[in-house]
Amino acid sequence: MARKATLQAEATRDPDDEQLDRAAINLRPRTLEEYGRAGQRAVVENLGIAIEAARRREEPLEHVLLYGPPGLGKTTLAHVIAHEMEATLISSSGPALERQSDLMGILTNLDAGSVLFVDEIHRLPRTVEEFLYSAMEDFSVDFVLDKGTHARTIKFPLKRFTLVGATTRSGMLTAPLRDRFGFHFHLDFYSPDELATVVERSAALLETPIEPDAASEIARRSRGTPRIANRLLRRVRDHAQVLGDGHITLPIAQQALTREGVDASGLNDMDRRYLQTIRDFYNGGPVGIDALAATLNEEKDTLVDVIEPYLLKLGLVSRTPGGRKLGAANTSDSEPAAQPRLFP
Repeated sequence: MARKATLQAEATRDPDDEQLDRAAINLRPRTLEEYGRAGQRAVVENLGIAIEAARRREEPLEHVLLYGPPGLGKTTLAHVIAHEMEATLISSSGPALERQSDLMGILTNLDAGSVLFVDEIHRLPRTVEEFLYSAMEDFSVDFVLDKGTHARTIKFPLKRFTLVGATTRSGMLTAPLRDRFGFHFHLDFYSPDELATVVERSAALLETPIEPDAASEIARRSRGTPRIANRLLRRVRDHAQVLGDGHITLPIAQQALTREGVDASGLNDMDRRYLQTIRDFYNGGPVGIDALAATLNEEKDTLVDVIEPYLLKLGLVSRTPGGRKLGAANTSDSEPAAQPRLFP
């Protein structure tokens, strides 16, 4: 059953994300110290204290909830936690755990101290989530045998484990589930300087020479996200190898990123379509997310989880009770509000 759930977890993932994960696996930091060199310092410091305390007590780490926009290193941090605790990591995702039996198969096969990582934990079915409560709190599950008048419940003890849940929508977690996590860590966007450190480290692992100003240029256009920084680095490396001598310089980086459709602020074609749609079709907003998704012919979840977080951070769009509208950063004193700028 555990194997089945794992296969389901893989099947529900987007193929592009899966390809990206395989490409980025060797670029992930393995230790907490290495992870913290680029950013998320408060998270790393507090998590480091918790891990050290758990090791001194010789007991598993309390359950950990990681939340924040996609691509900021939640999955990587789960791997780091398992490595620091010298524990086995078992991975799955909320959509893959469709039935209680899927989760039961995984839980009963966990070794003492194992780390169970559940991505998109806010998408767990309600029945599966409720089944998880006793596993998290009492390290036991109630297994029902037979049906009807012959039904009986058997309490099955589990070995102590650490659940690491990751979500891009912490607000969608139910209170009972959220309260059972001992640690809540919010991962925020990285600064350009922090991302430049990520780019330089990744370039070294890829054995690709890169100039500091080229690394800074890639970092500046990476939407504050390490996953995007590593993806753009690979595309720039392709251009450097084909159009140059393999050495990434600032002109090569600028040329490659422009060809990839990434502007100086990190906005891509989809971002510009999103902003232009609000401006041209809805006069700057407000507009409901469902109407916006229908106009763009995109999934609502894609807009909410992938497109909007960075635009909100830049102030290019805002969420209001009436819907989405162009933000203050999209207008200037010399331009009317109906004709906002599409770039900061």
